[in-house]
Amino acid sequence: MTNNKSWYIAKLFLLFMATLFSSCTVRRNDAMPLPMISVETLPLPPDYYDATMWYTQDGDPQGTGADIFYIVSTWEQDWMANDGRTCHYADVWNEKHRERMGREIKGVAAYMSDGNRFYAPYYRHTTIDGWMTQNEDIINSRTRLSMNDVFTAFDHFQQQRDKSRPLILAGFSQGGKAVVELLKHISDETYSQVAAAYVLGYKVTEADTASCRHIRPAQGADDTGVTICYNTVKHVRYIKPIIAKSCISINPVNWRTDNTPATLHDTITVTLSPKHHVLVVKGYSGSEYRPFRNFINVGDIHSCEPWLYSHCLQQNITVRARQWRKTNK
Repeated sequence: MTNNKSWYIAKLFLLFMATLFSSCTVRRNDAMPLPMISVETLPLPPDYYDATMWYTQDGDPQGTGADIFYIVSTWEQDWMANDGRTCHYADVWNEKHRERMGREIKGVAAYMSDGNRFYAPYYRHTTIDGWMTQNEDIINSRTRLSMNDVFTAFDHFQQQRDKSRPLILAGFSQGGKAVVELLKHISDETYSQVAAAYVLGYKVTEADTASCRHIRPAQGADDTGVTICYNTVKHVRYIKPIIAKSCISINPVNWRTDNTPATLHDTITVTLSPKHHVLVVKGYSGSEYRPFRNFINVGDIHSCEPWLYSHCLQQNITVRARQWRKTNK
């Protein structure tokens, strides 16, 4: 009787473990391994053959510009699914979630798509709650699923596009992280098509540069195949390491990597700190970006990154795309 009881308990345990692993492990071919999830709900994955999963804008009827692949930042907080469990990811099939992501995407497209073809996928971005832990392990674990969505979207986009055109990668905040990870993901052949990669409001670490030869810091306004990275603060004491502790940077106003000040909109002084790899601004309060849960926009001006320098970015995309065409003629 004791042996039968022990065998029954062992059988139940094995059945439980098999059920847990089969239902909670999500894997996709040629993608990063995803975390085990047992106490949360995953939204359905995007279908990038469905036009609903994309925001596109063609501002290049002459066919002389670049293809821009843009990755949106973080818009959702943790939310409760219908099954009563917490979800740490945006739901791309939820119209409200897409609408919130679309606010940023449409604003960026308004200036980046001028003379270019603009593509932005909706993806299951990791909610702000994960980032607020300021714990690298938690963030890296949760964002694996988000980055896999971006990889899938990009691979689909790359299969469809005209590869004789220069490619621009750009993303803000979590989207900036996605640009860094995408540079690790792409092949050398795809990298040869990259005119520039813009990491707006996120960091590039020494580990990133050591592990990826596709990350080459920009040194000026017209070098190609390079990564542009910057973060904006009112003073270096306000650097948020989880977001902005970078090992590379450039001033997007004068395109210098030293501490030569640049003037923006006649009244704002933007100076790069080569030591801390951040932009220090004077004459600009950033008051339109209210602090969020004492995490961002508190001394840093994180939310300004795609907007404050929009004219500079618009012009620079054109310069680098033209230089790429000239070099690859």
